[in-house]
Amino acid sequence: MAFQELLNQVGSLGRFQILQMAFVFLINVSVVPHSTIENFTAAIPSHRCWVPILDNVTVSDNHSRILNQDKLLKISIPLDSHLRLDKCRRFAQPQWHLLDLNDTFSSVTEADTEPCVDGWVYDRSNFHSTTVTEWDLVCESQVLNSVTKFSFMIGAFIGGIVNGPLSDRFGRKFVLKCALLQMAITETCVGFASNFFIYCSLRFLAGMTFEPILVNSNLLMFEWTSHKFLAMMSVIAPCAGSFGSMILAGLAFQFQNWHHLQLAMSVPIFFFLILTRWLSESARWLIVTNKPQKGLKELRKVAHMNGMKNSGDNLTMEVVRTSMKRELEAAKARPSPRDLFHTPILRKRICAMSFMRILFMLSIFGMSLHLQHLSSNIMLLQFVVSASSLLFSVIGPYVFNRMGRRITQMVVMTLRGICILTAVFVPQEMQILRITVVTLAGAFSALSFGVNRLHTNELLPTTLRATAIGVIGMFGNSGFFLAPLFMILASYSPNLPWIFYGGFSILNGFTVFLLPETKNQPLPDCIHDIGNDWEESRQEMKEDPTIKVTRF
Repeated sequence: MAFQELLNQVGSLGRFQILQMAFVFLINVSVVPHSTIENFTAAIPSHRCWVPILDNVTVSDNHSRILNQDKLLKISIPLDSHLRLDKCRRFAQPQWHLLDLNDTFSSVTEADTEPCVDGWVYDRSNFHSTTVTEWDLVCESQVLNSVTKFSFMIGAFIGGIVNGPLSDRFGRKFVLKCALLQMAITETCVGFASNFFIYCSLRFLAGMTFEPILVNSNLLMFEWTSHKFLAMMSVIAPCAGSFGSMILAGLAFQFQNWHHLQLAMSVPIFFFLILTRWLSESARWLIVTNKPQKGLKELRKVAHMNGMKNSGDNLTMEVVRTSMKRELEAAKARPSPRDLFHTPILRKRICAMSFMRILFMLSIFGMSLHLQHLSSNIMLLQFVVSASSLLFSVIGPYVFNRMGRRITQMVVMTLRGICILTAVFVPQEMQILRITVVTLAGAFSALSFGVNRLHTNELLPTTLRATAIGVIGMFGNSGFFLAPLFMILASYSPNLPWIFYGGFSILNGFTVFLLPETKNQPLPDCIHDIGNDWEESRQEMKEDPTIKVTRF
Protein backbone atom coordinates (compact mmCIF):
# COMPACT_ATOMS: atom_id res chain seq x y z
CA MET A 1 0.00 0.00 0.00
CA ALA A 2 3.10 2.25 0.00
CA PHE A 3 2.38 3.20 -3.62
CA GLN A 4 -0.19 5.65 -2.26
CA GLU A 5 2.67 7.84 -0.97
CA LEU A 6 4.27 7.96 -4.41
CA LEU A 7 0.91 8.72 -6.01
CA ASN A 8 0.38 11.67 -3.66
CA GLN A 9 3.70 13.15 -4.78
CA VAL A 10 2.82 13.07 -8.50
CA GLY A 11 -0.86 14.01 -8.05
CA SER A 12 -3.70 11.70 -7.09
CA LEU A 13 -6.34 13.53 -9.17
CA GLY A 14 -4.98 15.89 -11.79
CA ARG A 15 -4.95 16.45 -15.53
CA PHE A 16 -3.58 12.97 -16.16
CA GLN A 17 -6.32 11.18 -14.20
CA ILE A 18 -9.02 13.28 -15.85
CA LEU A 19 -7.74 12.48 -19.35
CA GLN A 20 -7.36 8.81 -18.42
CA MET A 21 -10.90 8.80 -17.05
CA ALA A 22 -12.27 10.42 -20.21
CA PHE A 23 -10.50 7.88 -22.40
CA VAL A 24 -11.82 4.93 -20.37
CA PHE A 25 -15.31 6.43 -20.55
CA LEU A 26 -15.19 6.64 -24.35
CA ILE A 27 -13.86 3.08 -24.64
CA ASN A 28 -16.73 1.76 -22.52
CA VAL A 29 -19.26 3.80 -24.52
CA SER A 30 -18.12 2.16 -27.75
CA VAL A 31 -17.57 -1.39 -26.45
CA VAL A 32 -20.37 -2.12 -23.94
CA PRO A 33 -23.25 -1.87 -26.50
CA HIS A 34 -21.71 -4.71 -28.53
CA SER A 35 -22.98 -7.17 -25.91
CA THR A 36 -26.60 -6.13 -26.61
CA ILE A 37 -26.36 -5.00 -30.24
CA GLU A 38 -28.18 -8.15 -31.39
CA ASN A 39 -31.34 -6.84 -29.74
CA PHE A 40 -31.50 -4.77 -32.94
CA THR A 41 -29.27 -6.47 -35.55
CA ALA A 42 -30.91 -9.85 -34.81
CA ALA A 43 -34.41 -8.59 -34.07
CA ILE A 44 -37.20 -10.99 -35.08
CA PRO A 45 -39.90 -9.06 -36.97
CA SER A 46 -43.45 -10.27 -37.54
CA HIS A 47 -43.52 -12.78 -40.38
CA ARG A 48 -45.67 -15.25 -42.29
CA CYS A 49 -45.26 -17.71 -45.15
CA TRP A 50 -44.84 -16.46 -48.70
CA VAL A 51 -47.95 -17.39 -50.73
CA PRO A 52 -48.20 -17.06 -54.53
CA ILE A 53 -51.75 -15.74 -54.64
CA LEU A 54 -50.81 -12.82 -52.41
CA ASP A 55 -47.10 -12.12 -52.88
CA ASN A 56 -46.40 -13.08 -56.51
CA VAL A 57 -46.86 -9.90 -58.51
CA THR A 58 -47.13 -11.86 -61.77
CA VAL A 59 -50.28 -13.64 -60.65
CA SER A 60 -53.34 -12.19 -62.37
CA ASP A 61 -56.18 -14.18 -60.92
CA ASN A 62 -59.64 -12.64 -60.90
CA HIS A 63 -60.13 -13.54 -57.27
CA SER A 64 -56.84 -11.86 -56.25
CA ARG A 65 -57.98 -8.66 -57.95
CA ILE A 66 -61.41 -8.69 -56.34
CA LEU A 67 -60.54 -9.80 -52.80
CA ASN A 68 -58.71 -7.57 -50.35
CA GLN A 69 -55.56 -8.58 -48.48
CA ASP A 70 -57.34 -9.71 -45.30
CA LYS A 71 -59.48 -12.20 -47.21
CA LEU A 72 -56.51 -13.44 -49.21
CA LEU A 73 -54.64 -14.06 -45.96
CA LYS A 74 -57.65 -15.90 -44.56
CA ILE A 75 -57.69 -18.41 -47.38
CA SER A 76 -53.88 -18.74 -47.53
CA ILE A 77 -52.61 -18.78 -43.90
CA PRO A 78 -54.12 -20.91 -41.08
CA LEU A 79 -54.65 -19.59 -37.57
CA ASP A 80 -52.62 -20.72 -34.57
CA SER A 81 -53.90 -21.60 -31.09
CA HIS A 82 -54.18 -17.88 -30.26
CA LEU A 83 -56.36 -17.23 -33.35
CA ARG A 84 -53.54 -15.31 -35.03
CA LEU A 85 -51.98 -15.93 -38.43
CA ASP A 86 -49.61 -18.85 -38.18
CA LYS A 87 -45.98 -17.76 -38.67
CA CYS A 88 -44.61 -21.08 -39.87
CA ARG A 89 -47.28 -22.82 -41.95
CA ARG A 90 -49.58 -22.12 -44.89
CA PHE A 91 -52.41 -23.90 -46.68
CA ALA A 92 -51.23 -26.23 -49.39
CA GLN A 93 -54.05 -24.90 -51.57
CA PRO A 94 -56.18 -21.76 -51.19
CA GLN A 95 -59.16 -22.55 -48.96
CA TRP A 96 -61.91 -20.71 -50.82
CA HIS A 97 -64.62 -22.26 -48.68
CA LEU A 98 -63.38 -20.24 -45.68
CA LEU A 99 -64.84 -17.11 -47.25
CA ASP A 100 -68.29 -18.51 -46.52
CA LEU A 101 -67.52 -19.09 -42.82
CA ASN A 102 -67.62 -16.61 -40.00
CA ASP A 103 -64.49 -15.28 -38.30
CA THR A 104 -64.68 -17.80 -35.47
CA PHE A 105 -63.28 -20.57 -37.68
CA SER A 106 -59.87 -21.24 -36.18
CA SER A 107 -58.25 -24.33 -37.62
CA VAL A 108 -58.10 -26.88 -40.37
CA THR A 109 -56.70 -30.38 -40.53
CA GLU A 110 -52.94 -30.82 -40.56
CA ALA A 111 -53.09 -32.40 -44.02
CA ASP A 112 -54.29 -29.12 -45.49
CA THR A 113 -51.18 -27.21 -44.37
CA GLU A 114 -47.49 -27.25 -45.21
CA PRO A 115 -44.29 -25.49 -44.04
CA CYS A 116 -43.09 -22.27 -45.62
CA VAL A 117 -41.37 -23.98 -48.54
CA ASP A 118 -41.11 -20.75 -50.56
CA GLY A 119 -39.78 -18.54 -47.75
CA TRP A 120 -41.29 -15.85 -45.57
CA VAL A 121 -42.67 -12.34 -45.80
CA TYR A 122 -41.39 -10.02 -43.05
CA ASP A 123 -42.76 -6.84 -41.53
CA ARG A 124 -40.10 -4.28 -42.37
CA SER A 125 -41.71 -1.26 -40.71
CA ASN A 126 -39.17 -1.17 -37.84
CA PHE A 127 -36.11 -2.90 -39.34
CA HIS A 128 -35.45 -3.04 -43.05
CA SER A 129 -32.93 -5.86 -42.64
CA THR A 130 -31.71 -8.05 -39.76
CA THR A 131 -29.70 -11.25 -39.58
CA VAL A 132 -33.01 -13.04 -39.07
CA THR A 133 -34.52 -11.77 -42.31
CA GLU A 134 -31.27 -12.27 -44.26
CA TRP A 135 -30.78 -15.92 -43.31
CA ASP A 136 -34.42 -16.80 -42.43
CA LEU A 137 -33.67 -17.65 -38.79
CA VAL A 138 -37.31 -18.31 -37.95
CA CYS A 139 -39.59 -21.29 -37.30
CA GLU A 140 -37.49 -24.48 -37.48
CA SER A 141 -34.31 -22.37 -37.72
CA GLN A 142 -35.20 -20.01 -34.89
CA VAL A 143 -32.84 -21.82 -32.53
CA LEU A 144 -29.96 -20.59 -34.70
CA ASN A 145 -30.78 -17.05 -33.63
CA SER A 146 -29.89 -18.08 -30.08
CA VAL A 147 -26.67 -19.61 -31.39
CA THR A 148 -25.50 -16.17 -32.55
CA LYS A 149 -25.97 -14.76 -29.04
CA PHE A 150 -24.39 -17.82 -27.46
CA SER A 151 -21.30 -17.51 -29.70
CA PHE A 152 -20.60 -14.03 -28.28
CA MET A 153 -21.30 -15.23 -24.72
CA ILE A 154 -18.98 -18.22 -24.93
CA GLY A 155 -16.30 -15.95 -26.39
CA ALA A 156 -16.71 -13.58 -23.43
CA PHE A 157 -16.49 -16.57 -21.07
CA ILE A 158 -13.18 -17.76 -22.56
CA GLY A 159 -11.82 -14.22 -22.85
CA GLY A 160 -12.50 -13.59 -19.17
CA ILE A 161 -10.50 -16.67 -18.18
CA VAL A 162 -7.54 -15.90 -20.45
CA ASN A 163 -7.43 -12.18 -19.67
CA GLY A 164 -6.47 -12.42 -15.99
CA PRO A 165 -3.14 -14.26 -16.29
CA LEU A 166 -2.20 -12.35 -19.46
CA SER A 167 -2.90 -8.96 -17.89
CA ASP A 168 -0.96 -9.74 -14.71
CA ARG A 169 1.91 -11.12 -16.81
CA PHE A 170 2.21 -8.66 -19.72
CA GLY A 171 0.50 -5.55 -18.37
CA ARG A 172 -2.84 -3.79 -18.62
CA LYS A 173 -1.96 -1.53 -21.55
CA PHE A 174 -0.56 -4.26 -23.82
CA VAL A 175 -3.55 -6.58 -23.37
CA LEU A 176 -5.97 -3.67 -23.82
CA LYS A 177 -4.36 -2.65 -27.13
CA CYS A 178 -4.43 -6.21 -28.46
CA ALA A 179 -8.07 -6.68 -27.44
CA LEU A 180 -9.13 -3.36 -29.00
CA LEU A 181 -7.40 -4.30 -32.25
CA GLN A 182 -9.10 -7.69 -32.33
CA MET A 183 -12.55 -6.26 -31.58
CA ALA A 184 -12.21 -3.48 -34.14
CA ILE A 185 -11.26 -5.93 -36.89
CA THR A 186 -13.73 -8.71 -36.06
CA GLU A 187 -16.76 -6.50 -35.39
CA THR A 188 -16.13 -4.53 -38.58
CA CYS A 189 -15.87 -7.78 -40.52
CA VAL A 190 -19.16 -8.90 -38.96
CA GLY A 191 -20.85 -6.14 -40.94
CA PHE A 192 -19.65 -7.81 -44.14
CA ALA A 193 -20.38 -11.42 -43.10
CA SER A 194 -21.73 -13.33 -46.11
CA ASN A 195 -23.08 -16.38 -44.33
CA PHE A 196 -24.25 -17.55 -40.93
CA PHE A 197 -21.14 -19.57 -40.03
CA ILE A 198 -18.76 -16.66 -40.70
CA TYR A 199 -21.03 -14.36 -38.69
CA CYS A 200 -21.00 -16.65 -35.62
CA SER A 201 -17.25 -17.19 -35.85
CA LEU A 202 -16.55 -13.46 -35.95
CA ARG A 203 -18.94 -12.79 -33.05
CA PHE A 204 -17.12 -15.45 -31.04
CA LEU A 205 -13.76 -13.75 -31.66
CA ALA A 206 -15.29 -10.38 -30.77
CA GLY A 207 -16.71 -11.81 -27.55
CA MET A 208 -13.24 -12.94 -26.47
CA THR A 209 -12.15 -9.29 -26.35
CA PHE A 210 -15.11 -8.01 -24.33
CA GLU A 211 -13.83 -8.79 -20.82
CA PRO A 212 -10.16 -7.87 -21.53
CA ILE A 213 -11.18 -4.41 -22.77
CA LEU A 214 -13.54 -3.61 -19.91
CA VAL A 215 -11.35 -5.06 -17.15
CA ASN A 216 -8.03 -3.55 -18.27
CA SER A 217 -9.42 -0.12 -19.12
CA ASN A 218 -10.93 0.11 -15.65
CA LEU A 219 -7.76 -1.22 -13.98
CA LEU A 220 -5.72 1.50 -15.69
CA MET A 221 -8.09 4.01 -14.14
CA PHE A 222 -8.36 2.46 -10.66
CA GLU A 223 -4.64 1.83 -10.19
CA TRP A 224 -3.74 5.45 -10.98
CA THR A 225 -6.27 6.92 -8.55
CA SER A 226 -6.13 7.66 -4.84
CA HIS A 227 -8.56 5.77 -2.60
CA LYS A 228 -10.30 9.08 -1.87
CA PHE A 229 -11.57 9.24 -5.46
CA LEU A 230 -12.16 5.55 -6.20
CA ALA A 231 -15.90 5.92 -5.63
CA MET A 232 -16.07 8.60 -8.32
CA MET A 233 -14.11 6.41 -10.73
CA SER A 234 -16.38 3.41 -10.08
CA VAL A 235 -19.40 5.05 -11.75
CA ILE A 236 -17.55 5.61 -15.03
CA ALA A 237 -18.31 2.12 -16.34
CA PRO A 238 -22.09 2.10 -15.60
CA CYS A 239 -22.44 5.67 -16.87
CA ALA A 240 -20.60 4.79 -20.07
CA GLY A 241 -22.67 1.63 -20.52
CA SER A 242 -25.93 3.54 -20.12
CA PHE A 243 -24.78 6.30 -22.48
CA GLY A 244 -23.65 3.73 -25.02
CA SER A 245 -27.02 1.95 -24.86
CA MET A 246 -28.77 5.26 -25.55
CA ILE A 247 -26.52 5.85 -28.57
CA LEU A 248 -27.21 2.30 -29.77
CA ALA A 249 -30.97 2.86 -29.54
CA GLY A 250 -30.63 6.11 -31.49
CA LEU A 251 -28.46 4.54 -34.20
CA ALA A 252 -30.86 1.59 -34.47
CA PHE A 253 -33.63 4.08 -35.18
CA GLN A 254 -31.47 5.78 -37.82
CA PHE A 255 -29.93 2.68 -39.48
CA GLN A 256 -32.60 0.08 -40.16
CA ASN A 257 -30.17 -2.13 -42.07
CA TRP A 258 -28.18 -4.37 -39.71
CA HIS A 259 -25.01 -4.10 -41.83
CA HIS A 260 -24.99 -0.31 -41.48
CA LEU A 261 -25.74 -0.42 -37.75
CA GLN A 262 -22.96 -2.94 -37.16
CA LEU A 263 -20.43 -0.80 -39.01
CA ALA A 264 -21.58 2.39 -37.27
CA MET A 265 -20.85 0.79 -33.89
CA SER A 266 -17.58 -0.91 -34.90
CA VAL A 267 -15.51 1.42 -37.08
CA PRO A 268 -15.03 4.09 -34.32
CA ILE A 269 -13.11 1.53 -32.24
CA PHE A 270 -10.15 1.99 -34.61
CA PHE A 271 -9.98 5.63 -33.49
CA PHE A 272 -9.63 4.64 -29.81
CA LEU A 273 -6.97 2.12 -30.77
CA ILE A 274 -4.84 4.98 -32.13
CA LEU A 275 -5.29 6.97 -28.90
CA THR A 276 -3.88 4.13 -26.77
CA ARG A 277 -0.44 5.27 -27.94
CA TRP A 278 -0.58 8.05 -25.32
CA LEU A 279 -2.02 5.79 -22.61
CA SER A 280 0.19 5.16 -19.56
CA GLU A 281 0.83 1.72 -18.13
CA SER A 282 -0.03 1.20 -14.48
CA ALA A 283 3.03 2.22 -12.45
CA ARG A 284 1.57 0.34 -9.52
CA TRP A 285 1.63 -2.88 -11.56
CA LEU A 286 5.12 -2.18 -12.95
CA ILE A 287 6.63 -1.73 -9.50
CA VAL A 288 4.99 -4.72 -7.82
CA THR A 289 6.07 -6.93 -10.74
CA ASN A 290 9.74 -5.93 -10.21
CA LYS A 291 9.98 -3.31 -12.98
CA PRO A 292 10.79 -0.20 -10.90
CA GLN A 293 12.68 1.62 -13.68
CA LYS A 294 9.65 1.62 -15.97
CA GLY A 295 7.39 2.48 -13.05
CA LEU A 296 9.56 5.50 -12.18
CA LYS A 297 9.40 6.67 -15.79
CA GLU A 298 5.60 6.56 -15.75
CA LEU A 299 5.45 8.36 -12.39
CA ARG A 300 7.61 11.21 -13.68
CA LYS A 301 5.46 11.53 -16.80
CA VAL A 302 2.31 11.76 -14.68
CA ALA A 303 3.92 14.35 -12.40
CA HIS A 304 4.71 16.57 -15.41
CA MET A 305 1.17 16.23 -16.76
CA ASN A 306 -0.30 17.11 -13.37
CA GLY A 307 1.86 20.26 -13.08
CA MET A 308 4.05 18.82 -10.30
CA LYS A 309 7.36 18.94 -12.16
CA ASN A 310 9.44 19.53 -9.03
CA SER A 311 7.98 16.49 -7.30
CA GLY A 312 8.61 14.42 -10.39
CA ASP A 313 12.23 15.51 -10.59
CA ASN A 314 12.74 14.65 -6.92
CA LEU A 315 11.54 11.11 -7.55
CA THR A 316 14.54 8.83 -7.83
CA MET A 317 15.05 5.11 -7.94
CA GLU A 318 16.22 5.26 -4.33
CA VAL A 319 12.95 6.90 -3.29
CA VAL A 320 10.93 4.27 -5.13
CA ARG A 321 12.92 1.39 -3.67
CA THR A 322 12.66 2.83 -0.15
CA SER A 323 8.91 3.44 -0.37
CA MET A 324 8.13 0.11 -2.03
CA LYS A 325 10.76 -1.99 -0.26
CA ARG A 326 8.37 -4.63 0.98
CA GLU A 327 6.52 -4.85 -2.35
CA LEU A 328 9.77 -5.17 -4.33
CA GLU A 329 10.95 -7.96 -2.07
CA ALA A 330 7.67 -9.78 -2.55
CA ALA A 331 7.96 -9.26 -6.34
CA LYS A 332 11.12 -11.38 -6.44
CA ALA A 333 8.92 -14.43 -5.94
CA ARG A 334 6.53 -14.24 -8.89
CA PRO A 335 2.95 -14.67 -7.62
CA SER A 336 1.00 -17.63 -8.95
CA PRO A 337 -2.74 -17.94 -9.58
CA ARG A 338 -2.65 -20.75 -7.04
CA ASP A 339 -2.02 -18.12 -4.38
CA LEU A 340 -5.64 -17.04 -4.79
CA PHE A 341 -6.75 -20.19 -3.01
CA HIS A 342 -3.68 -21.00 -0.89
CA THR A 343 -4.15 -17.85 1.19
CA PRO A 344 -7.13 -18.39 3.58
CA ILE A 345 -8.30 -14.76 3.63
CA LEU A 346 -8.05 -14.36 -0.14
CA ARG A 347 -9.70 -17.73 -0.72
CA LYS A 348 -12.69 -16.67 1.40
CA ARG A 349 -12.99 -13.40 -0.52
CA ILE A 350 -12.78 -15.09 -3.93
CA CYS A 351 -15.48 -17.64 -3.03
CA ALA A 352 -17.83 -15.00 -1.60
CA MET A 353 -17.36 -12.61 -4.55
CA SER A 354 -17.79 -15.44 -7.08
CA PHE A 355 -21.08 -16.46 -5.50
CA MET A 356 -22.23 -12.84 -5.45
CA ARG A 357 -21.25 -12.37 -9.10
CA ILE A 358 -23.34 -15.39 -10.17
CA LEU A 359 -26.41 -13.96 -8.43
CA PHE A 360 -25.63 -10.51 -9.77
CA MET A 361 -25.34 -11.60 -13.41
CA LEU A 362 -28.41 -13.84 -13.17
CA SER A 363 -30.51 -10.95 -11.95
CA ILE A 364 -29.03 -8.17 -14.10
CA PHE A 365 -29.05 -9.97 -17.45
CA GLY A 366 -32.25 -11.86 -16.64
CA MET A 367 -34.02 -8.52 -16.75
CA SER A 368 -32.05 -6.76 -19.50
CA LEU A 369 -32.29 -9.67 -21.97
CA HIS A 370 -36.06 -9.97 -21.60
CA LEU A 371 -37.30 -6.39 -21.53
CA GLN A 372 -39.68 -7.25 -24.36
CA HIS A 373 -41.70 -9.30 -21.85
CA LEU A 374 -42.30 -6.13 -19.79
CA SER A 375 -43.23 -3.73 -22.58
CA SER A 376 -44.13 -3.96 -26.26
CA ASN A 377 -41.95 -0.96 -27.20
CA ILE A 378 -38.50 -2.32 -26.33
CA MET A 379 -36.62 0.50 -28.08
CA LEU A 380 -38.34 3.18 -25.98
CA LEU A 381 -38.05 1.14 -22.78
CA GLN A 382 -34.32 0.56 -23.27
CA PHE A 383 -33.75 4.27 -23.89
CA VAL A 384 -35.70 5.27 -20.76
CA VAL A 385 -33.96 2.67 -18.58
CA SER A 386 -30.53 3.78 -19.88
CA ALA A 387 -31.32 7.46 -19.27
CA SER A 388 -32.45 6.81 -15.69
CA SER A 389 -29.37 4.66 -15.05
CA LEU A 390 -27.19 7.53 -16.22
CA LEU A 391 -28.89 9.97 -13.86
CA PHE A 392 -28.71 7.62 -10.86
CA SER A 393 -25.03 6.91 -11.48
CA VAL A 394 -24.21 10.58 -10.92
CA ILE A 395 -25.16 10.28 -7.24
CA GLY A 396 -23.15 7.07 -6.90
CA PRO A 397 -19.91 8.55 -5.46
CA TYR A 398 -21.77 10.41 -2.73
CA VAL A 399 -23.74 7.32 -1.77
CA PHE A 400 -20.70 5.02 -1.79
CA ASN A 401 -18.62 7.35 0.39
CA ARG A 402 -21.48 8.18 2.72
CA MET A 403 -22.91 4.72 3.36
CA GLY A 404 -19.90 2.52 2.64
CA ARG A 405 -19.59 -0.36 0.20
CA ARG A 406 -21.45 -3.09 2.08
CA ILE A 407 -24.48 -1.08 3.22
CA THR A 408 -24.85 0.50 -0.23
CA GLN A 409 -24.88 -2.89 -1.96
CA MET A 410 -27.37 -4.29 0.53
CA VAL A 411 -29.80 -1.37 0.17
CA VAL A 412 -29.50 -0.92 -3.61
CA MET A 413 -29.76 -4.61 -4.51
CA THR A 414 -32.66 -5.15 -2.13
CA LEU A 415 -34.57 -2.19 -3.59
CA ARG A 416 -33.82 -3.46 -7.09
CA GLY A 417 -35.23 -6.90 -6.25
CA ILE A 418 -38.36 -5.33 -4.76
CA CYS A 419 -38.86 -3.26 -7.95
CA ILE A 420 -38.62 -6.38 -10.13
CA LEU A 421 -41.11 -8.27 -7.96
CA THR A 422 -43.45 -5.28 -7.98
CA ALA A 423 -43.30 -4.95 -11.78
CA VAL A 424 -44.29 -8.59 -12.16
CA PHE A 425 -47.53 -8.23 -10.25
CA VAL A 426 -48.55 -4.85 -11.70
CA PRO A 427 -51.44 -5.46 -14.15
CA GLN A 428 -50.66 -5.12 -17.87
CA GLU A 429 -53.28 -2.35 -18.13
CA MET A 430 -51.24 -0.11 -15.80
CA GLN A 431 -48.42 0.40 -18.30
CA ILE A 432 -47.21 3.74 -16.88
CA LEU A 433 -46.72 2.30 -13.39
CA ARG A 434 -45.17 -0.84 -14.84
CA ILE A 435 -42.62 1.10 -16.92
CA THR A 436 -41.84 3.36 -13.94
CA VAL A 437 -41.02 0.42 -11.68
CA VAL A 438 -38.91 -1.26 -14.39
CA THR A 439 -37.05 2.03 -14.94
CA LEU A 440 -36.25 2.23 -11.22
CA ALA A 441 -34.99 -1.36 -11.32
CA GLY A 442 -32.69 -0.45 -14.21
CA ALA A 443 -31.42 2.62 -12.36
CA PHE A 444 -30.64 0.58 -9.26
CA SER A 445 -28.84 -1.90 -11.54
CA ALA A 446 -26.39 0.82 -12.57
CA LEU A 447 -25.68 1.75 -8.95
CA SER A 448 -25.23 -1.88 -7.91
CA PHE A 449 -22.88 -2.48 -10.86
CA GLY A 450 -20.71 0.48 -9.87
CA VAL A 451 -20.40 -0.35 -6.17
CA ASN A 452 -19.86 -4.05 -6.90
CA ARG A 453 -16.98 -3.27 -9.28
CA LEU A 454 -15.49 -0.80 -6.76
CA HIS A 455 -15.71 -3.22 -3.83
CA THR A 456 -14.15 -6.04 -5.86
CA ASN A 457 -11.12 -3.97 -6.90
CA GLU A 458 -10.54 -2.74 -3.34
CA LEU A 459 -10.48 -6.29 -1.95
CA LEU A 460 -7.87 -7.73 -4.36
CA PRO A 461 -4.07 -7.22 -4.47
CA THR A 462 -2.47 -5.56 -7.51
CA THR A 463 -0.19 -8.52 -8.22
CA LEU A 464 -3.17 -10.83 -8.79
CA ARG A 465 -6.01 -8.37 -9.33
CA ALA A 466 -6.63 -9.13 -13.01
CA THR A 467 -6.31 -12.89 -12.43
CA ALA A 468 -8.75 -12.77 -9.52
CA ILE A 469 -11.21 -10.67 -11.52
CA GLY A 470 -10.94 -13.27 -14.29
CA VAL A 471 -11.83 -16.08 -11.88
CA ILE A 472 -14.76 -14.10 -10.46
CA GLY A 473 -15.82 -13.13 -13.98
CA MET A 474 -15.80 -16.79 -15.02
CA PHE A 475 -18.43 -17.56 -12.40
CA GLY A 476 -20.29 -14.40 -13.34
CA ASN A 477 -20.41 -15.43 -16.99
CA SER A 478 -21.90 -18.77 -15.95
CA GLY A 479 -24.73 -16.73 -14.44
CA PHE A 480 -24.96 -14.91 -17.76
CA PHE A 481 -25.49 -18.28 -19.48
CA LEU A 482 -28.13 -19.39 -16.97
CA ALA A 483 -30.17 -16.17 -17.03
CA PRO A 484 -32.07 -16.96 -20.28
CA LEU A 485 -32.73 -20.54 -19.15
CA PHE A 486 -34.90 -19.34 -16.27
CA MET A 487 -37.40 -18.05 -18.85
CA ILE A 488 -38.25 -21.71 -19.52
CA LEU A 489 -40.09 -21.59 -16.19
CA ALA A 490 -42.56 -19.19 -17.81
CA SER A 491 -44.28 -22.23 -19.33
CA TYR A 492 -45.39 -23.13 -15.81
CA SER A 493 -46.09 -19.58 -14.63
CA PRO A 494 -45.36 -16.28 -16.46
CA ASN A 495 -44.26 -14.64 -13.20
CA LEU A 496 -41.97 -17.42 -11.98
CA PRO A 497 -38.75 -16.35 -13.79
CA TRP A 498 -39.15 -12.77 -12.57
CA ILE A 499 -39.63 -13.97 -8.99
CA PHE A 500 -36.27 -15.70 -9.27
CA TYR A 501 -34.60 -12.61 -10.78
CA GLY A 502 -35.92 -10.40 -7.99
CA GLY A 503 -35.14 -12.97 -5.29
CA PHE A 504 -31.55 -13.37 -6.51
CA SER A 505 -31.04 -9.61 -6.24
CA ILE A 506 -32.32 -9.51 -2.65
CA LEU A 507 -30.18 -12.51 -1.65
CA ASN A 508 -27.16 -10.85 -3.25
CA GLY A 509 -27.71 -7.78 -1.10
CA PHE A 510 -27.31 -9.77 2.12
CA THR A 511 -24.44 -11.97 0.89
CA VAL A 512 -22.19 -8.90 0.81
CA PHE A 513 -21.82 -9.06 4.61
CA LEU A 514 -19.46 -12.01 4.12
CA LEU A 515 -16.90 -9.46 2.91
CA PRO A 516 -15.10 -6.70 4.88
CA GLU A 517 -15.79 -2.99 4.46
CA THR A 518 -13.18 -1.13 2.36
CA LYS A 519 -14.34 2.45 2.75
CA ASN A 520 -11.38 4.89 2.98
CA GLN A 521 -8.89 2.02 2.60
CA PRO A 522 -6.07 2.18 -0.02
CA LEU A 523 -5.76 -0.51 -2.68
CA PRO A 524 -3.68 -3.50 -1.52
CA ASP A 525 -0.59 -4.03 -3.66
CA CYS A 526 0.42 -7.56 -2.65
CA ILE A 527 -1.00 -10.53 -0.78
CA HIS A 528 0.97 -9.47 2.31
CA ASP A 529 -1.09 -6.26 2.48
CA ILE A 530 -4.31 -8.25 2.74
CA GLY A 531 -2.95 -10.40 5.57
CA ASN A 532 -1.60 -7.40 7.45
CA ASP A 533 -4.85 -5.50 7.00
CA TRP A 534 -6.80 -8.38 8.53
CA GLU A 535 -4.35 -8.88 11.41
CA GLU A 536 -4.14 -5.17 12.17
CA SER A 537 -7.91 -4.82 12.27
CA ARG A 538 -8.15 -7.73 14.71
CA GLN A 539 -5.37 -6.23 16.85
CA GLU A 540 -7.16 -2.88 16.97
CA MET A 541 -10.34 -4.57 18.11
CA LYS A 542 -8.45 -6.35 20.90
CA GLU A 543 -6.73 -3.15 22.05
CA ASP A 544 -9.79 -0.90 21.80
CA PRO A 545 -10.71 -0.05 25.41
CA THR A 546 -14.33 0.61 24.53
CA ILE A 547 -14.97 -3.05 23.80
CA LYS A 548 -12.93 -4.64 26.58
CA VAL A 549 -14.92 -6.90 28.88
CA THR A 550 -13.98 -6.87 32.59
CA ARG A 551 -15.25 -8.56 35.67
CA PHE A 552 -17.02 -5.40 36.73
